[in-house]
Order: sequence, then C-alpha cells, then structure tokens
Amino acid sequence: MTTAHRPAAPAKPEGSTPHHSSHAEEYEHEPVPASARRSLMSVAATWFGFPMNLGSAVFGGVIVYNLGLAKGSLAILVGNLVLFCYVGALSHHAGSTGKNFALLTADTFGSRGRNLPAGLLATVVIGWFSFQVGLTGTTLSGSLGWSALGGAAVGGVLYTLLTMAGIRALSLIGMIATPLFLVLTVVALAYGLDAHTTMGDTIGYQGAGTALGFGGAVAIIIAGFADSGTMTADFTRWSKDGRSAVLATLTAFPFANFLANGAGGLIVAVGATANPAKDGGGFLNLLTGHSTLLTGIAIIFVFVNLGSVASHCLYNGAVGWSALTPLRMRSLTVILGAVGVAFALSGVWGYFLNWLNLLGVFVPPIGAVLITDRLLKARTGDRPAGAFRVTALASWAAGAAAAGLAHYALPELVDPVIGMITAAVVYAAAETVMRRRPTAGRPDPALSA
Repeated sequence: MTTAHRPAAPAKPEGSTPHHSSHAEEYEHEPVPASARRSLMSVAATWFGFPMNLGSAVFGGVIVYNLGLAKGSLAILVGNLVLFCYVGALSHHAGSTGKNFALLTADTFGSRGRNLPAGLLATVVIGWFSFQVGLTGTTLSGSLGWSALGGAAVGGVLYTLLTMAGIRALSLIGMIATPLFLVLTVVALAYGLDAHTTMGDTIGYQGAGTALGFGGAVAIIIAGFADSGTMTADFTRWSKDGRSAVLATLTAFPFANFLANGAGGLIVAVGATANPAKDGGGFLNLLTGHSTLLTGIAIIFVFVNLGSVASHCLYNGAVGWSALTPLRMRSLTVILGAVGVAFALSGVWGYFLNWLNLLGVFVPPIGAVLITDRLLKARTGDRPAGAFRVTALASWAAGAAAAGLAHYALPELVDPVIGMITAAVVYAAAETVMRRRPTAGRPDPALSA
C-alpha cells in the first residue's frame, strides 16, 4: 500500500508514547483519548464479570456460616456498599481524566513518589494471578481427579493469552462469565437443596461458626476487592465520562459481587458443603458426577470463572508496570504471566492467601488519599505534583498503620474503613497546614493583605 498521499498524522502531546494501531492501543503511558472511549455496556462488562467468581462465593459462604443467613447477608450488603462508594469515587476520577491508576497516583504522590503505591499494587495483583492459576489446578484435581500441575499450566497459558488481547477480551469474558455463573449457581442450589434441606430451613439458617463477627465479615468483603478496586482506573478510564464510570462500577458493587457472595451464602445455608468453615460457599462439587454434559460444562466454568479473575489481575499488573517502565503492556503480560505461572507450578501460591489478604488491609488508604486529594483540588485548584509528595505518602502510612492496628487489636471493627478514614483525615489536615505555611523566601499571601 502506498503512503505517498496520506495526510500527516497530528502531533501527539509531549510525553506521550507513539503507537502503531489505535485498535490495539492500551494507553499505558497517556490518558485514553475521547475517540477511543468505550460504551457503558463494554466497560460495565469488564467490571460486573470480575466479581462473579468462585472466590466471592467462598467468602460469602464463610460469612453466612459464622453469622447466619440474615445477618451474614446484611454484612455482605454493607461491605459491597462501602466498595461502591470507594471504587465509584475512584472510577469517576478515571472516567473524567482517562488516566490509568499509575498516572493518577503520579498526580497525588508525585512523579517518583507514585512508584511505591503503584509498584506495590501492580505486584500484589500478580500474586492474585498466581493464586488463581494454582487454584485452577487444585480445583480440577479435587473435583475431577486431574493433574493439579497440568490444570494450572493449561490455565496459566490460557489466562495470559486472554490478557494479551487487552480490554476488549476482559469485556468479552465478563459477558460470558456472568450468565454462566448465575445459571450454574441455580443448578448447584437445586442439587444441594434437594439433597440436604428445605427452603424454610435455609431461610432460617442461624450459622454454626463463632470465628467471625459482623465487622470482620464486612472487612472480608472490602478486602476481597481492595487491590483491583483501588486500581479500578485501569478499567474505568475507558468510560465516556465520570458518570458512565460510576454506573459501570455500580454493576459490580453492590450488584454482581452481592449476588456472588450471596450465592455462596445460600450454598452453605442449604447444607451443601462438607466443610463450610474452610471451603465456604464453593459449589463446584455439586456440579460433577451427574452427567457427562454437566461435568463438561463444569470444566468450562472453572476456566472461564477463574480465568476472568486471573486475566483482570494480570491486566492490572501489566498496565501498572508498563506505566512505570518504558515497556508495553503486552510485553509485560508475557513476562509477568510467566512469573505468575512459575510461582503457581512451584506450589508457592498456596502460601499467598494470608499475606495477600493482609495487604488488602493496607491498600485502601491509598485510594482514600487519591479521593481526598481530588476533593481538595476541586476546592483550591491544581498544584504542582513534584517528584515526591510527602503529605500523601505519610498519610498513606498513617492509614495503613491504623488499619493494621485495628486488624490485630480491634477485630470487631471494619479495619479497611478505619484505614481509609485515618488516611483521609491526616491528608486533609496536612494539606491544610502546608497551604497555610509561608512559601520559603516570600511572605505568606494570607498576611500580605
């Protein structure tokens, strides 16, 4: 094809990265332009398919086992409403600016200060990717007798290839994962209810565990999506505007996640799990052993369901690290995917869960600082970000410390919320004090009048 008469492309903004095809562009180093924004349905599918997973059902089942169906459902709802307010506020910022998480952190934490929060989360989500890959193998092994290593290897390769396709693939798998989850949940409940108990017993289920209080249950729901929820900008920056980004978030929290958590709670309430204290509302075992067709669908369900979670986490990690380095998202997808699969095949992933959940306690203060900073700038105007913004970093540290203290010393409280409130208050106070201080070498403008 000749290019002799093709008009010259318009100049790109300074600091942006050239690309070869807007169709394949993921905008790792620059905001998503208006021409590349996606429909509400597409962005919503990216988010509502994410929580529709077996992990959410497990968490919901553990909560209902400890609190009963009514009180447990209330805790699940409260946790999801907190997530909506938190993730929705961050999503509005992303949809308004088109910036991914790493670019937003640069505005608040500084061009170099962002490396700590953005790099931490981009690494943590790779841990979650590895966990999902390993879980694929053990799930197929426990339910069908497959090789755990073989199942993990196949899953890891498939999930990495899916992530390489970019944001469009995340939307597509969300549209598949959601109806598949809902239909198979109904099938599992039908088998479980028929074999174990009555509907009246289910509704009146009071729980049998004592290891979890109401506040701890709410904290579990929040911590389950603290990492990718904080990095929501990687998904919702594709929205047409801030309002569309919030609506896309609404489909995930409270709706999709509440349904997934609630499904796990119902599985426990009907008595369909042998060890609900550990396995929660996982229901794959209810779908196997009935017919070849249903077993085949259950196998597809495992790869689609866990693949949706794994690909979202790997996408977060690849976009995050590409924004912090000169590398492109797809190159980092291959590199980070290989690292995650290697950890999964080594068996190390089995030790990840406790520290990943603990890190989830320390992550929400990052989002709280981002939200507070945006609110302050709306009132006082923009200010130079600089290389390091000590007030932002210190406020995150204060929030993380408060959340960690609450996690260990006050388990009846909702530790992620404690961390968010602390970080927001400390940041607002620190910024107020800094603005009132005279600039070095100049009189305070407030006193010069």
